[in-house]
Amino acid sequence: MKARRLSWAAVRRCFASLPGVVEGSSYGTPAFRVGKKFLARLREDGEDLVVRIPFEERETLLAAAPRVFHVTDHYAGYPAVLVRLRAVKAADLARVAELGWRFAATTRAVAKWDAARR
Repeated sequence: MKARRLSWAAVRRCFASLPGVVEGSSYGTPAFRVGKKFLARLREDGEDLVVRIPFEERETLLAAAPRVFHVTDHYAGYPAVLVRLRAVKAADLARVAELGWRFAATTRAVAKWDAARR
């Protein structure tokens, strides 16, 4: 059975649900930022999403789900993971989006988000 690709509308909803995230562009592709900090963007191939996350979180994702998450040589030294839109489930993307948001957002924004969710 062929996996169904996660739509860009679903990706957009996922990132828009996080505080302070704005949509724009990066390298000519749709992208998301938190304030002025890069959060994620669609790669030129239209198949992968680049999400900026801490290295240690990336290693956990790569080990847990290599069919969903990967890294190219280009991103090896950059704190980011590539997400295969044809393989990722919406719930998993939401978790990765939040990891990225926590990495990019201010300490105050993260504390406010955590307090509101208790």
